[in-house]
Amino acid sequence: MLYTELKTNQGIHGLTGQAQDGLCTLRWLWPRDAEAVYIEKVTQMSAVGEEEYSQSDQPDSAPASLRLYTKEEYKANNGSYTERVDHFGRMTYTVYLTYEEQGETVLVRQPDGQNTIELSAGKAKIYYSIKQQGTWFGKRKTVRIEVHAEVPIPKEVLCYVKKEGGYATNKDDGIIYPFAAPFQAGRNELPAIEVGKNEYVRLFFTDGRTYGQMYELILE
Repeated sequence: MLYTELKTNQGIHGLTGQAQDGLCTLRWLWPRDAEAVYIEKVTQMSAVGEEEYSQSDQPDSAPASLRLYTKEEYKANNGSYTERVDHFGRMTYTVYLTYEEQGETVLVRQPDGQNTIELSAGKAKIYYSIKQQGTWFGKRKTVRIEVHAEVPIPKEVLCYVKKEGGYATNKDDGIIYPFAAPFQAGRNELPAIEVGKNEYVRLFFTDGRTYGQMYELILE
């Protein structure tokens, strides 16, 4: 499989997409003589919470996920391409024009980016609760954290922050502690934490800009 750059203005254009109710639908305008395309999908978070990457930046390699789709299939599907989405997070679709040359399949890259679109398949919800237990005259108290996740969560996604005198308002508003193990889908009861009587604990994303696009962190 080879790649070439678009040398005319007859590329894929008008690409739109929608992800809703577990389905993703793409529509685009075809050049006059095009009969088929390859559709590449790159997801930032897969169904098992791991990242997938395309290899399409290497000229002689196939991307991580390619599907041949003909103009006849497009017409038969009411002028669209539709697939089921069973994961959360961002996903990028690229629609490549394709043709055969000397027995090789050639995919056409478009520098203008009109054949690429980024969509969101929604955010996986992470619910957590924090319970504190101590004695009236004691100097220490026990904190128990419970996390309920819709999907497996890598340990690097979350941290807990301890602050004296009140709850932290962000991850830099106290002392940051990492988690030692990943979170399974479902209920995760974490080992108890001993803190000072006037110290408080709250969970945050380690990188809000990145992980906030994939997950929603909810205090119960």
